[in-house]
Amino acid sequence: MMASTFVPRRFFPAIDSIPRTYFLGHHKAALERMKNMLSTIDHVIECRDFRIPATSINPLFEEALGEKSRWIIYTKRDLGGDLRLENQKREKMIQRWNRGSKVFFASQFNNNTIVPIVKSLKRHPFNIHKITGVRILVVGMPNVGKSSLINALRKYAMKRKNKVARTGADPGVTRRVGTGIKIIERSRGSVYVHDTPGVFVPYMPDSESMLKLGICGCLKHSIIPIITLADYLLYQINLHKPSIYAKYSPPTNDIVHFLEAFAAKTGSLAKGGIPNIDIAADKMIRMFQNGKLGTFIMDDILSVTLQLKEERLAAMGGSLNQAKKAEKLEKKGSNSDIVQTEVETYRRVDY
Repeated sequence: MMASTFVPRRFFPAIDSIPRTYFLGHHKAALERMKNMLSTIDHVIECRDFRIPATSINPLFEEALGEKSRWIIYTKRDLGGDLRLENQKREKMIQRWNRGSKVFFASQFNNNTIVPIVKSLKRHPFNIHKITGVRILVVGMPNVGKSSLINALRKYAMKRKNKVARTGADPGVTRRVGTGIKIIERSRGSVYVHDTPGVFVPYMPDSESMLKLGICGCLKHSIIPIITLADYLLYQINLHKPSIYAKYSPPTNDIVHFLEAFAAKTGSLAKGGIPNIDIAADKMIRMFQNGKLGTFIMDDILSVTLQLKEERLAAMGGSLNQAKKAEKLEKKGSNSDIVQTEVETYRRVDY
């Protein structure tokens, strides 16, 4: 008798009991502090998690930070898959989301991806005559890698190994807007960055987005039941590569069966050698967050890209010709200096 072929779940049910926000008091206070600092800020760097490039966008930054020049850095690039052609195409689509902003991809465990960012910072036409130096605000959702990015920038540009921005596996390590941290030293116009607390959105429209943010570490595990988070992670792994957990369990859609097998193999046991599935679930999620249980993007990049195209077309009155003309003008204005700084490491996007 032939073994049955494993069929992963094709959808994950909506769960009404999951909270739709993690917008805390210190998030609101930090956002107000950022607004008050805008007159002294020259530039904004917004960090987003490459594994959830759409879900980790916070519209509050668009509203609060106004017309300040901004770069978008997708962090944890190495946790979102390898550099196969399929993933390269996804990168190009993601770059097209951010009209008028430079886009970079930074890896958690590969500091070479910091080089183009530092080079662009050094070449950017900031006002270097300011007595206080160039001031950059680093913003993003909770735990998307802002502090780690600052440490990596300083380490490469200043050749300093000590960490100056506190980091941690859980959100909430940075609780207030920090003082300036020097990342580029010059006789005039040294560059300083300000670390900021992660700011959550006031409301998420669907439970699946909260689950994605939960397993990527953007909210505390206590907000959503840990078994529910693990179940959603199992669902995502099965869609991408169920063989990744072959040493722990046969392919399965049953989270309890998986966690019992996983607990036995990883020593996540209670007294008497009984599998502790809560501890196993937490360990499973943290392994994924460190790239040890699959690396992939959870957002549907193609759907988001098509949606943005439709919205931009509608904004142009439904005229495809007008939209194309606007794209060409935008390309000339925003991409004129990209070639010098990014061609060495990144593919340039042609709209």
